[in-house]
Amino acid sequence: MLAASLTPRAIVQQLDEYVVGQDEAKRVVAVAVWTHFRKIARSQAKQLPLEKSNVLLIGASGTGKTLLCETLSRILGVPFVTAEATSLAQSRFVNDEIEAIMQRLLDKAGGDADRAGRGIVFIDEIDKLKAAGTDLRAVSGESVQHALLKIMEGAQVRVADGRYVDTTRVLFICGGAFVGLEKILKDTHGYGFIATSNEESRAILARLNSRVKPTDLFAYGLIPEFTGRLPVIARFGDLSKAMLVRIMTEPRNAIYAQFRDLFAAEGVELDVAPRVFEQVAEVALEYKTGARSLRGIFEELMSPVLFELPERKGAKRVAFASLFAEPAWS
Repeated sequence: MLAASLTPRAIVQQLDEYVVGQDEAKRVVAVAVWTHFRKIARSQAKQLPLEKSNVLLIGASGTGKTLLCETLSRILGVPFVTAEATSLAQSRFVNDEIEAIMQRLLDKAGGDADRAGRGIVFIDEIDKLKAAGTDLRAVSGESVQHALLKIMEGAQVRVADGRYVDTTRVLFICGGAFVGLEKILKDTHGYGFIATSNEESRAILARLNSRVKPTDLFAYGLIPEFTGRLPVIARFGDLSKAMLVRIMTEPRNAIYAQFRDLFAAEGVELDVAPRVFEQVAEVALEYKTGARSLRGIFEELMSPVLFELPERKGAKRVAFASLFAEPAWS
């Protein structure tokens, strides 16, 4: 049962503490999740079948899709597991892989099948299922889509220990970069001819032109039955340098806060100048992996200092003025 205090607005406010930007996507997902659990409650009260609205997240790698789902599961207090569609496609026995996913969900629920049946499953790289695998031992992407249909709608899945997990109430969130989808959108969307008289109308028109329709996903390579199981679509924008800087400094568990806490435990204040974060963000943009590379770059910056930290007796502060300059101890 979803707590009464967890309204869509409250969910977004909690997501804001950990996920930088992507405001529209957060609102779409918050509404979808709130609606999902309300539907569960109403269907049980009225003994009616549940019509699920699973979610599709579209955005480049490193834009926050997995982070949003992980944070969401913590907010809701439900079991959460991730899987990669490419792994499913590379398996000769895709149903065995699906059973393994549900087994992990059951494990995350502490063995409670009913709690597992209210969890969230995030399947990433779903866009990779549009093409057939080249490995003769693998199954085609279309075959994987068909295999996922049943559990996404609701089915009893038998796991390794012989028990069953009912996926009827499990929320499935799929994600993918969908490289090339923009071209399809440009070719198929044409609302620009509609006359608009004010800012509000133009804003609605912009939303219509940016909205991904089921037919766009068909053109991309997903089968109609599969897209029909993903009626809610949220798009993640690319991360700018400013957003990457915010990711390192603003969230409650930001990497800078983590390292400041680590240094403070040794009695040393860590001071990193704003320019350093900008330089780290610039390097990350060169890598073209979104926020994924931020931790690696920052850890590399900290590594030499951490090597010296235990032996710097009496040091009270270490300051970084540039990514490319030695830090100053005092």
